[in-house]
Amino acid sequence: MEIKKVVAGIDIGGTNTVFGFVEENGNCLFESSIPTLAEKPADQFFERLFKHLLESFQNFAGTHELLGIGMGAPNANYYKGTVENPPNLNWGIVDVKNIVKKYTPLPAALTNDANAAALGEMLFGAGIGLKDFVVITLGTGLGSGIIVNGELVYGHDGFAGEIGHSIVQINGRDCGCGRKGCLETYASATGIRRTAIELLNGSDQKSELRNIPEEQITSKHIGIAAANGDKLALEAFDFTARILGFELANTVAYLSPEAIILFGGLAKAGDLIFVPVKKYMEENLLNIFKNKVRIIPSGLLDKNTAVLGAAALIWNELKKH
Repeated sequence: MEIKKVVAGIDIGGTNTVFGFVEENGNCLFESSIPTLAEKPADQFFERLFKHLLESFQNFAGTHELLGIGMGAPNANYYKGTVENPPNLNWGIVDVKNIVKKYTPLPAALTNDANAAALGEMLFGAGIGLKDFVVITLGTGLGSGIIVNGELVYGHDGFAGEIGHSIVQINGRDCGCGRKGCLETYASATGIRRTAIELLNGSDQKSELRNIPEEQITSKHIGIAAANGDKLALEAFDFTARILGFELANTVAYLSPEAIILFGGLAKAGDLIFVPVKKYMEENLLNIFKNKVRIIPSGLLDKNTAVLGAAALIWNELKKH
């Protein structure tokens, strides 16, 4: 019987950590999760994680060989193998690659979740066959991963690609990074919520969003209202798309990608976000780039993007060597 090869993909989140075993074609054999318990030390977390992961693999040990481990985590440094002062985790600076060696001799690689998503798209999703593209994750914040000539861009220090923290409004909205006016404060699930609340408080315009207590309004509510033709919700989407489209035009000027892939909660709004973002990007593009760059949805929407992304990271590393 032929022994099949798999890798482990691990996505470390502030609340839960998801892991699974993924074949080279993107087939995910198994998925599970553990609570991260962010307030506890990193050593305790990795002890729990590898206990679950290695025990889970025993179910496949007779038919599969585990080749390596890929991990996505906030503030992860690919070059150093460290996680450095991650938001929502009480860790400080943690040498993850050395900790992993306590539990397994297998090769391991680490990067941030948006970079992992870009590799996931390249190997298993909408980026198959593309050599130059950008992935934008529209979740609570705005993450991004940049692929140039088939390689993920890390920069000299491992932290390249922070498009969400490009400043789009001088002295604009407060950002969790400590600065003001970052793109993610406008173009994210959190950003569109802030926009909708500003519109609600700044006018008497009728809106079904007024039936929801302000502190309970989510981007999903805004999307439902916009799909129902609610003018204020549509205005919130238009404002969000205008700022995102403007900044994507700048991104195109730097990188000249074939495509920009949008995914995350806000991208699920479909044409409500894709159509105006494309319009505003085209309006702001340098002429030589007009009508050359597609804006497309993720090819991983119905799958566990986090596990596939982390698995793609280590598959990509194994292919290099």
